[in-house]
Amino acid sequence: MRLTTKGRFAVTAMIDLAMRQGNGPVTLSGISQRQAISLSYLEQLFGKLRRHEIVESIRGPGGGYSLARPAGKVTVADIIIAVDEPLDATQCGGKENCHGAHADGARCMTHELWTTLNEKMVDYLDSVSLQDLVDQQRQKEQNVVHVHRGAPAAVVQD
Repeated sequence: MRLTTKGRFAVTAMIDLAMRQGNGPVTLSGISQRQAISLSYLEQLFGKLRRHEIVESIRGPGGGYSLARPAGKVTVADIIIAVDEPLDATQCGGKENCHGAHADGARCMTHELWTTLNEKMVDYLDSVSLQDLVDQQRQKEQNVVHVHRGAPAAVVQD
């Protein structure tokens, strides 16, 4: 099981948007340049995010996108589900016909394991808010600034 580019790009773009939320609407072209994500791909993703009422679009000069609700009320699961990203580790897509036409479409011996993993993944992604990710990113950026402004770092050799 792995998260596809669609889910990764959607979360990355939403962090970018949320970090610039206080400066008015954010353009997709700006996100595209900063995050190296195709503009047409972002347009598709943001259309889905808008339909799920995670972002709002503002038309006209000075327009762009903004969050439809506070970043603390948007979870990573919300974002991934909005862009139609499947979160499923089972081979059968949760249909319990793991063996297909073989063995009368019975569940595989590890079906419950993968189903439980699905539940844990959704629970975890639902526990992480967009605000959590913004705060983490800002903390990283702050640490980088301090390293560059402080005294030269000592080089440690083994």
